[in-house]
Amino acid sequence: MDQTFHSFPKCFVFGAATSAYQIEGGRSDDGKGPSIWDAFCDQPGRIQAGDTGDVACDHYHRWQEDVALMAGLGLKGYRFSISWPRVMPAGRGTVNAAGLGFYDRLVDALLAKGIEPNLTLYHWDLPQALEMEGGWRNRDVASWFADYAAVVARRLGDRVRLWATHNEPWCTAFFAHSHGIFAPGLKLPPRQVNQVIHHILLSHGRAVSALRASAPKPVQAGIVWNLAPVVPHGSGDVAAARRAWEFDNAWWLDPVYQGRYPELGWAQRGADVPEVQPGDLELISQPLDWVGQNYYFPIRYAEDPSAGPARARKMEAPASAPKNDWGWEVAPEGLTTLLNEFARRYGSMPTYISENGYCRFEEAPGADGRVRDAARQDYLRRHLLACRAALDSGADLRGYYAWSLLDNFEWSTGYKPQFGLVHVDRGTLARTPKDSALWYRDAIAAGGFEAPAERFADLLEPRP
Repeated sequence: MDQTFHSFPKCFVFGAATSAYQIEGGRSDDGKGPSIWDAFCDQPGRIQAGDTGDVACDHYHRWQEDVALMAGLGLKGYRFSISWPRVMPAGRGTVNAAGLGFYDRLVDALLAKGIEPNLTLYHWDLPQALEMEGGWRNRDVASWFADYAAVVARRLGDRVRLWATHNEPWCTAFFAHSHGIFAPGLKLPPRQVNQVIHHILLSHGRAVSALRASAPKPVQAGIVWNLAPVVPHGSGDVAAARRAWEFDNAWWLDPVYQGRYPELGWAQRGADVPEVQPGDLELISQPLDWVGQNYYFPIRYAEDPSAGPARARKMEAPASAPKNDWGWEVAPEGLTTLLNEFARRYGSMPTYISENGYCRFEEAPGADGRVRDAARQDYLRRHLLACRAALDSGADLRGYYAWSLLDNFEWSTGYKPQFGLVHVDRGTLARTPKDSALWYRDAIAAGGFEAPAERFADLLEPRP
């Protein structure tokens, strides 16, 4: 098959992503306070194999090694999160100088290697002290979050350009407060979950204001979504897919980008709508400078009058579709669909693919020390091709962050799922770049890569 060299703009950010609780460890080191994930992992039966993030990848102590590793791979950007309880052990009030100093040194080291930091303020590790006061169920959390954002912005805002308020707030609301599988492990009724959603959105708006008011230099504020493209299961399911978008994705996006909750989504929820106070939506919908899209797979919907307010049922991916070890469909064209649908509804804006990665179970180096992960290498190649296609179609796509830099703690599933470009031995914590990392390194150095040309059709395009 003919090979074509697919080049990327010089300013395109090739990066990798992590989050604080998944890699840092250092559970109580240097004054860090407990998070909801510390408390959740302490509860027997919550995490597979009894795993915890107490040590994780020990990044808190090995950060210099990890920055050198990133530099060796040629990364142009590194997306990471701040541990709120490491900076403010009680969630508000006293600032922990040692915790904030850790991120200060990390940012300096990244910049010294030519790696741009992309900072997320909240990646699910709420201080446990705030959870005891109601956490995201308490409207006051929006002010607490803004105060925390101001503390970090004053310290790092002279050097960090890209700031995200939240990572995947859908997971904070549903996995943590409805399904009970993420910390703090609650199963609330729908009206309370919708109130949690509103408080999260309000905290985003307050944090954006705090960032812009507190940073010593102008910063670019954004948010990171996990928007699975919503596609019809069959030719007769287009209306079901549209209702599902309004019920799920638009419920988050319309308040941020249009200053209102979607009419259909509001009507679908009936008595379960949240309490919204005057001025809330104006605060939530402040203009943003960029958006992060975490993409893994599409979700297919079919008509089903009995399937909840949206009358749409989630369907399994086709049996013939390629999948990773977790059973997630591998569909690079879904990235094209996601970017197109977002732009159609909310307009074009600077965008980063802020997470995208391939899961395998229990990878390990072979006898020769190599981790052969051809499937992940192919996954990276094809999703980067989809990024290239998006650029060609006019998308304002600024960069791509592979998930994840390191094999890490994957929340309630522990350490069995591995997404890392770099293998981390669970006994020694030794880092070994996988074959996919070496391919990524070479692609970054060359500004592109050779691969057969491929068309990435929008999954929402009309079918014959």
